[in-house]
Amino acid sequence: MQIWVGLGNPGAEHAMQRHNVGFMAVDAVAETWSFDPEKRAFSGWARLGRIGGERILLLKPATYMNDSGRAIRAALDFYKADIGDVTVFHDELDLAPFRVKVKTGGGTAGHNGLRSTEAHIGNAFRRVRIGIGHPGHKDRVLRHVLGNYAKAEIEPLTDMLGAIAAEAGWLAKGDDARFMNEIALRLRQGD
Repeated sequence: MQIWVGLGNPGAEHAMQRHNVGFMAVDAVAETWSFDPEKRAFSGWARLGRIGGERILLLKPATYMNDSGRAIRAALDFYKADIGDVTVFHDELDLAPFRVKVKTGGGTAGHNGLRSTEAHIGNAFRRVRIGIGHPGHKDRVLRHVLGNYAKAEIEPLTDMLGAIAAEAGWLAKGDDARFMNEIALRLRQGD
């Protein structure tokens, strides 16, 4: 069982914030791959499904960003899974908007959701880093991260989420490089 976690904050007021792009990504995967309906589980919302031959649990913690790790730990324990089975989708300030990179391990770069995840399960999990860009000055970071996507960003956001979902098969197989390549190709064709 792979556990794919989208980081975000619960509630309609947070739905379109850049900080919630992890929630948006797992929702796109669920719809594209016809996952089961969402159910309350593991202090969040969970959906089961398959991508290719891989069984995957999609999880959106309802614990708020600062305590996301608790929900991830609960799912990990329930499925007796390993930290290597966890993939976390999250917003990334240090990547250009709508760029997608995958890596395993690393620091938290001040991201509270990653910090909580690391505190509960360690840091050797795979991360799908979804670029939101840096606003230029550290004093503007909080407003940027918690700000909603602008109208002009909705089309590239939709394209990127569609690409993540369409190419999720590569991620499920563990071919991170191909996943990133195929997303980049899809997004380049849209330019």
